Amino acid sequence: MSARSEAEVILRDIGQRQDGEIKLIDGALALAALDCPEADLGAYRDKVECIGQEVFSIRMEGVGMVDALNTVIFEKNGYEGDTLTYDDLQNANLIRVIDRKKGLPVALGILYLHAARWQGSVANGLNFPGHFLLRLEDRGQQFIIDPFNGGTQLTATDLRELLKGTVGLEAELTPENYSVVGNRDVLIRLQSNIKVRYQQAGRFHDVLRVLNNMVLFAPNAFNLWREVGILNAHLGNMKLAIVALDVIAERSKSKIEQCEAKELIQKFKSSVN
Repeated sequence: MSARSEAEVILRDIGQRQDGEIKLIDGALALAALDCPEADLGAYRDKVECIGQEVFSIRMEGVGMVDALNTVIFEKNGYEGDTLTYDDLQNANLIRVIDRKKGLPVALGILYLHAARWQGSVANGLNFPGHFLLRLEDRGQQFIIDPFNGGTQLTATDLRELLKGTVGLEAELTPENYSVVGNRDVLIRLQSNIKVRYQQAGRFHDVLRVLNNMVLFAPNAFNLWREVGILNAHLGNMKLAIVALDVIAERSKSKIEQCEAKELIQKFKSSVN
């Protein structure tokens, strides 16, 4: 089986799983393999597992979880946030991140989450806008970590400054900013970085390809199906647009979403006829 075929199988399997059953690292590597079909997924899984094992060894010496993770990921293995070529698409492809040892906050965060969970720790991504952050529990304490900047621990003051820098000076912290996001949402956030960059470059066929990959692992994210439908229509693929919107009309539990999808279907059908 080719890496691409294996990746599609993995993503479809994730699409059928409950959020807590999803292995982030498998999903992120599978998504990366779609653009790196020559990659040996097993070899990259082994590299990630080695990180977990290295963290475990340091933990056995009595080192705290955050310090152990930072030592292994950032100091020993040399990972870093890519500040010079931040918008490079490779920064959101976990295979290329592992090769280059640099990436976006969410890509580095996935490595961090996997290594922490490998130890049995509670670790999650946060619903923080503009910059992916992590919350880690260790020895009865909670830490908010910035995986892009060497695993720096952030205080409430740091978070407020970061929020104002990314959202605007009028922004203030809310409880929602501290809420955790699910594994599927982390993968969506990873792919959204790629999608946005393709949109900005006007590469709409690539945007559609990314969206089609996203609905493999998030088949109930009806906002994504809506984007698939509208973009297909924009590209002249009216029949595919209707197929995508039919998913919303038939499966969404939201009457508003259903009605909007049905209206668009009728509009697109009239254009086909």
